[in-house]
Amino acid sequence: MLNKKFCPTRANWKLTATLIASMKAVCVMTGTAGVKGVVRFSQDTPDAPVSIHAEFSGLKPGKHGFHVHEFGDTTNGCTSAGAHFNPTNQEHGAPGDAIRHVGDLGNVTADNNGNAVYDATDKLLSLNGAHSIIGRTMVVHENEDDLGRGGHELSKVTGNAGGRVACGVIGVAQ
Repeated sequence: MLNKKFCPTRANWKLTATLIASMKAVCVMTGTAGVKGVVRFSQDTPDAPVSIHAEFSGLKPGKHGFHVHEFGDTTNGCTSAGAHFNPTNQEHGAPGDAIRHVGDLGNVTADNNGNAVYDATDKLLSLNGAHSIIGRTMVVHENEDDLGRGGHELSKVTGNAGGRVACGVIGVAQ
């Protein structure tokens, strides 16, 4: 709720409403063989794109599929997180594609030391509303996501990215 004491004019009210609508989320990821990471999300307004910053360590050098999965359930490790988050029932694709799962974020690329940094802005993700990613699971996969272009039977479903090496549930951040 807005406190009208701090909003004496309509212009200030709009500014305050925008500030209150700003959201942040975080996901602490852990996995097999020492893989770990932290993903931070921010969204300035409910209609704005989501900014993503992630840092990982312990990965094999190379590319690894990076996705938001359907459920915030890690009771059976990363496998209980379900499929890619796909509320609009689309085929798998790349982050910039017109047709893709909401949860398709492409790949993170680990250097020779197993460290990776990922920075992106995504127009389909949201931290609020019916398609919010809050409470869902982030997953890093063992292999490169082929972005739906690999020709494998799993390309248009999962990007043929292989097993899940780290995951964590996305939560609201301060």
